[in-house]
Amino acid sequence: MAGLALSDHVSALDDPRQAGKVLYPLPEAMLLVLCATLAGAEDFVEMRLWGRQKLEFLRTLLPCRRGIPSHDTLNDVINALDPDIFGACFATWVEGLREDEPDSVAIDGKTSRRARRGEDHPLHAVSAWATRQRLVLGQQTVGSKSNEITAIPMLLERLHLADTLRLTARQPCGKTG
Repeated sequence: MAGLALSDHVSALDDPRQAGKVLYPLPEAMLLVLCATLAGAEDFVEMRLWGRQKLEFLRTLLPCRRGIPSHDTLNDVINALDPDIFGACFATWVEGLREDEPDSVAIDGKTSRRARRGEDHPLHAVSAWATRQRLVLGQQTVGSKSNEITAIPMLLERLHLADTLRLTARQPCGKTG
């Protein structure tokens, strides 16, 4: 599947909307969300504004005959998608972007203090970053009663990196031993 467009990868997603009521095709909504997110949009209102400014660009990729959907429509469509299937499709697409030549992959954990999940715990995720390509290969959330050590093997397994690189551990700054 390497080299396929994102729209080819997300074709596995079922459009949760009633077919007769769809004004904005799922590939167009997904393209808008992806491009606007990459451009720095942080919510559906900003995505819509970005899309209105870049409609001619988007039309070079897909027809966008009805223009840009409302922020409420974008929110409803994205939130109705199966997150596991979407995650798998997106991860497969990103995997196809990765070069065959081995790269250094940095593993790092970050806590999003303002993002909360269950019992008011902050969201914590571990990311794999291809340093030369400047590309996030994947992320894995860390359980609220767990730590990064349990999430890292799940992330690496999902990325299929076992035979492509040599893993080395680096001590955080200021730590010895």
